[in-house]
Formats: sequence, structure tokens, C-alpha cells
Amino acid sequence: MADHKHGEMDIEVQEKTFDGFIKAVTWSSIACIVLLVFIAIVNG
Repeated sequence: MADHKHGEMDIEVQEKTFDGFIKAVTWSSIACIVLLVFIAIVNG
């Protein structure tokens, strides 16, 4: 088994995936909040 050296692995792809996930969750949350506010206004 190879020796593990901390900090040498290329994690650029994982960082991009995580950033995309955070953006998707943020925009989905905003969309849900806007939808709920719209439904509350329409139903008065």
C-alpha cells in the first residue's frame, strides 16, 4: 500500500462539484421561499 501524504491529492473536481451543489441548494431554497410567498399572497 502506498504511503499517504496529506495535501497532495488534486481535489479541483471535488471543489467544483461542491460549489455547484451549494449554488443549486441556494437557488432551490430561494425558489421555494418565493413560491411560498406567492401562494400566501394569492390565497390572501
